[in-house]
Amino acid sequence: QAQLVVSGGGSVQPGGSLRLTCIASKEIYNDYCLAWFRQAPGREREAVSFIRVYGSTSVTDSLKGRFTISQDDAKFTLYLQIHNLKPEDTAMYYCAAKRWNPCSGSRSDFTVWAQGTQVNVSS
Repeated sequence: QAQLVVSGGGSVQPGGSLRLTCIASKEIYNDYCLAWFRQAPGREREAVSFIRVYGSTSVTDSLKGRFTISQDDAKFTLYLQIHNLKPEDTAMYYCAAKRWNPCSGSRSDFTVWAQGTQVNVSS
């Protein structure tokens, strides 16, 4: 059984919105640091948000205001809501997890990964 499953990507026009979903196993959801990452073509994978579901949530400064995190504890699910999508938001979006603090870090710090969902923003 997959520990993390992500869905919700698609093709959107600039200015549109999308909501991505990350469903975690119970253990991962309750005990791990969770994160959203994205990787645009030809670029490094970058962090979007770090989440401790019973603690704090952070969003990368440059994305604040357009990227919103929410959660449904009963469903072990995280949501990444993206508003006012821009062409530069085109990327593969991933949900990831790591066991130990700090709840932050780069790609190499995270040991559990979902398969990714593609977001394309174009007119």
